[in-house]
Amino acid sequence: MPDPTTPTAVAAAAAGVSLATLLPGIDGNALIGAFAGAALVAISSKEPRLLVRAVHVLISLVMGYLTAPEIVAQTPLQETGVAAFAAAALIVTLALWATERIKTLDLSIFTRRGG
Repeated sequence: MPDPTTPTAVAAAAAGVSLATLLPGIDGNALIGAFAGAALVAISSKEPRLLVRAVHVLISLVMGYLTAPEIVAQTPLQETGVAAFAAAALIVTLALWATERIKTLDLSIFTRRGG
C-alpha cells in the first residue's frame, strides 16, 4: 500500500473525491475542503505507522465534511469548503491533545472530601 502522502496516492484520492462531488446530495465544496484538510493532516503527521496515519486522514475527512454545515451556521464563515478544511485540519490534532490530557488527569481530586 503506498504511503498516503505520495503523489500517486494523493492523485487517486483527489480523483475519488472529485467523482463523489457528482453524486446528488453531496456538498462538493465541503468534500473538497475536508479532503484538503485531511491531506494537510497526512502531510504534517509525525506518526511513523502507515495505518494510524490513514485512520487519522479518514477521521479528518469524515468529520470535516460532517461538521462544515454547523460551522457555517455558527460562525461568520459562509463557505462550507473553508469550514470543512478548518475542521478537518483541526479535529485529529484536538482529539489527540484531549486524549493525552485525559490520560494524565488526576481523578482523585474529585473524590477528596473537605478540601
